[in-house]
Amino acid sequence: MAKNLRESLPRSSTVYIYDVATAVLDKFVAQYGSLGPVVVCASAQDVVAHSDTIISIVPEGKHVSAVFAATAGGALADPAAVKDKLFLECSTIDVATSRATAAAVETLGATFVDAPVSGGPAGAERGTLTFMMGLAESHPRVAEIRALLATMGSNLFACGGPTLGLVTKVCNNYISGTIAIATAEGFNLAMRLGLDPVTFHKVLGVSTGGSWVNSNCNPVPGVDPNAPASKDYAPGFKVQFMRKDYNLALEAAAMVDATLCLGLAGLDVYTKASADPRCVDRDSRVVYRYIGGNEDWKHDSGEDE
Repeated sequence: MAKNLRESLPRSSTVYIYDVATAVLDKFVAQYGSLGPVVVCASAQDVVAHSDTIISIVPEGKHVSAVFAATAGGALADPAAVKDKLFLECSTIDVATSRATAAAVETLGATFVDAPVSGGPAGAERGTLTFMMGLAESHPRVAEIRALLATMGSNLFACGGPTLGLVTKVCNNYISGTIAIATAEGFNLAMRLGLDPVTFHKVLGVSTGGSWVNSNCNPVPGVDPNAPASKDYAPGFKVQFMRKDYNLALEAAAMVDATLCLGLAGLDVYTKASADPRCVDRDSRVVYRYIGGNEDWKHDSGEDE
């Protein structure tokens, strides 16, 4: 995302970066510093002090709270530096933390928009991410925000208002995570009944059981050579992150008394897969491995001989 941003901005614009992993910062400067000025900062506070627009993305709500702390090093440590600036928060977190962070930012006279993303590392690399913006089309800065996010994504949706971008992402991942389990189970069943998974993959591509998961990140190794499954489930969207997002959906459902008939069962799968040494830190479609799917089917069928 940062690479595409740096590449798209005028060379007269400076990109200020910060991450807790300093090696990542040094690597970024070495790889992309030639695209335009890149300055490594010592903290989120340092980024805010030098930037007009601040984009943040971290794993969980507790990390967002740490980034936007009002104490030394935090993004809100210097109220004078915050005023009139634009904050685009792209993490997938709980609604309550997003609301609290937005309130803290806006109290200091700045603009805060939740804008979580979908598309995974491949979408980030290609600049084709989907951004779900927590604003209405009537937002006074929507054109400016669209232009900036378009440097990193090709699908930009105004979802209606504060936290609704986040709500969109959480509900999307609940659906995606559930479909991934069903797809893994369906392939496991089909293969145990004697069906070739490549044939099944093609059938699903034009049938009612088809999905984005089947077409873009099939869970069976060897079916799609470009899918994480065919690379030992190399991330990808880690199974722990899917567990986190799935749980966010269940928490949100409890807030509004919404029924999720498959929710607890799905959460159990991702919780156990996240704790399984064979699956931890692998792409979330590793649920196929977790349920006992045959990963060596080509050898068993003689296709790799």
